[in-house]
Amino acid sequence: MRLYAVFCEVLARQAYYAAAFSPHVVDIELIDKGLHNEPARLRAHLQGRLDALDEGGYDALLIGFGLCSNSTVGLCTRRTPLVIPRAHDCITLFLGSKERYGEQFRGNPGTYWYAPDYIERGGTEGGQAALGVSEGENIADVYQEYVAKYGQENADYLMEVMGAWQQHYNRAAYIEPAEMAMPDHRPAVRETAARRGWQFEELAGSMIIVRDLIDGRWDPERFQVIQPGEMVIATNDERIVASAPCTEATAGGAA
Repeated sequence: MRLYAVFCEVLARQAYYAAAFSPHVVDIELIDKGLHNEPARLRAHLQGRLDALDEGGYDALLIGFGLCSNSTVGLCTRRTPLVIPRAHDCITLFLGSKERYGEQFRGNPGTYWYAPDYIERGGTEGGQAALGVSEGENIADVYQEYVAKYGQENADYLMEVMGAWQQHYNRAAYIEPAEMAMPDHRPAVRETAARRGWQFEELAGSMIIVRDLIDGRWDPERFQVIQPGEMVIATNDERIVASAPCTEATAGGAA
């Protein structure tokens, strides 16, 4: 098959690594992780790329994202199937399954996630901070606002003086991919955890979702295939995503 995969840049190493060993012809495109801060903008950007790629003669377009604050809800095409993992966000893709994600979230809701891929792409404060946020307040948004206004060092100082980190988090979880060697950022994460009074824990990651997405092993338990004329919807259950007829309101006007 000829496949085009659109991935969040925090999965760059895994996407390229999997594509190098895939039996298919795979083109990879990376999307700026900063767009996650504006879900509507990310959705519009992704839809624009899909509209352009829909004319490219690919057998399928692969979405290397989860729901990501519903950024992928409403995505659709006219001619080419879409494939998306059943995942809430990139932590599922780093851990290797939605079941493992669910176990970690239920057992350790106050977790601040770190992954080498994210750190080296400028995410020095780790991965999906929203996983440990208390209801009604997104501590990650507060932190990013402080970074924008005062710089990262001052933002860290303000958050620690206010006790914001301790209020929301108690564990730093570092995900290390098992299948490929990555730069070792554990010392820095350990230091951050100690400074904030968090427990440090290292978890083995898995590339199986990324690898199977790129290799075309799209079993329905882990992936949703969105046929042309359909769009991605959120199910709010264990399936996470499903498909429904595309509407005129979606970008590209697919019907």
